[in-house]
Amino acid sequence: MTDFPFLQKKVLELDPTDNIAVAIVNLSAGDKVGIANRTYTLISDVPVKHKFALRDFAVGDPVVMYGVLVGKACRQIRAGELIGTSNVRHQATDFHAKTKNFAWSAPDVSRWQGKTFSGYLRADGQVGTRNYWLVVPLVFCENGNVRKLQEAFGHGLGFASSGAYGRQVAELAALYTQGNIEQIRSYSPVQDEVAPDHRKLFSNVDGIKFLLHEGGCGGTREDARTLCALIAGYIHHPNVAGATILSLGCQNAQISMLREEIARRDPDFKKPLLIFDQQASGLESSMLSRAIRETFLGLIDANKLHRAPAPISQLAVGLKCGGSDGFSGITANPAIGHVSDLLAALGGRSILSEFPELCGVEQDLIDRCVTSAMADRFGQLMKDYAARAEAIGTGFDMNPSPGNIKDGIITDAMKSAGAVKKGGTSPVVDVLDYPEYATRPGLSLLCTPGNDVEAVTGQVGAGANIVLFTTGLGTPTGNPIAPVMKLSTNSTLAKRMSDIIDFDCGQIVTGEKTIQESGEAILEFILQVASGEKQTKAEIRQQNDFIPWKQGISL
Repeated sequence: MTDFPFLQKKVLELDPTDNIAVAIVNLSAGDKVGIANRTYTLISDVPVKHKFALRDFAVGDPVVMYGVLVGKACRQIRAGELIGTSNVRHQATDFHAKTKNFAWSAPDVSRWQGKTFSGYLRADGQVGTRNYWLVVPLVFCENGNVRKLQEAFGHGLGFASSGAYGRQVAELAALYTQGNIEQIRSYSPVQDEVAPDHRKLFSNVDGIKFLLHEGGCGGTREDARTLCALIAGYIHHPNVAGATILSLGCQNAQISMLREEIARRDPDFKKPLLIFDQQASGLESSMLSRAIRETFLGLIDANKLHRAPAPISQLAVGLKCGGSDGFSGITANPAIGHVSDLLAALGGRSILSEFPELCGVEQDLIDRCVTSAMADRFGQLMKDYAARAEAIGTGFDMNPSPGNIKDGIITDAMKSAGAVKKGGTSPVVDVLDYPEYATRPGLSLLCTPGNDVEAVTGQVGAGANIVLFTTGLGTPTGNPIAPVMKLSTNSTLAKRMSDIIDFDCGQIVTGEKTIQESGEAILEFILQVASGEKQTKAEIRQQNDFIPWKQGISL
């Protein structure tokens, strides 16, 4: 009995040049399987999602899957034998400069021409899929004060129990309900009442998001600058109406640095930006009371915004995989790759990241770059990243996790060959270092780690207002300000972890749907999420993951 009762096939060869094949049901030693008019007799058990040899291998022979080099034999392997870490090691094809022009046949997007989603139009022309207010510390020293604001607003707006600061928010809420805006401007806190429930007070604000982190000081100046740039990306993000920033004052990540990074993204920045410096404020309670009052006033203005029709070209979609399995590169990844191609043809943006998981497929991406300068930058970023990994005694070959390996992804090159499918087939229009902002229509490459939360954090900081996250093993990753949509690579996972999965791509394996049909259905789902008609499971579960990528050392 298998997990996929509708299958017409037992094995799958992904490319005519492959010398290994994938089991799409559990197979046993002695089973006979057919591929392209050839019959193979298995000499070992091959679990579902795992691979087996299509010919005999000598030590050092190349192992090819998806039409690319994914490893080398480290001992003799017989045809029909299971491929695993005991007989195959990581090996990847080297890459060189762009040497040829790239031609692309765009998919038919006539059914989406003129179609819109309902979003929040910002003054800078971007369109948000959500409407949030941000509260962010510039340094970890202010995390405690951010937590106090989180507790205060949570209680005051009916989301959580709180103390004195929550009652302050409740008092402001009462004044707002009575229409006393001027009294809010001159408000001074009193502590004599418990707040009523005001959960629906700001019907057009999706929430206040509090981003905690462990950076801002004690590290390199480069890390401080990178953190400020990431925070600037979140403030500039179309899903954000305004922000409250807490600074200690003496840290490496200075207020001036944050302002510089915001100006790089938007020289004509107009969003409300409330900055409070504790060392210049005197009493902590005074600073927090001012922050509460001014943030509340900011929420009043944010609540004046309403959704309006916006073209699909205003979508910016992050492409991510995590908890990958042996079907990731066969089902969900190519399905969202088709979404990426549809968006490119419609003038939208998509962002492919996770550079350690592009090892071995660099040349394909290099040749897809629209200019040689972009291609060179991508190649250099890959080399620099690999060198940093090797400098601390590791390398891209250590990327596959125990869960990946258990489910049939045994080398980094094999993982990369499946991961790159998320980027579809369209031209690469830009190459970005972390945490630069994506502005060009089409597919951009963004340098991030493979780490789920660090990568999604970076994609959203680069402007993704929706994230597509494929998973074969199950991962709950979300983001504070951008909806993260989970797509399962197999139907078993979709049923087992239905509380985190939004869309099942398992029907591609069963043959019930094609990659193209699934991609088109995903795009329709995206439009519903972007319009606020549906929430993702990560949003419902309040999975607000935020981890900045720290590249330097602590000092």
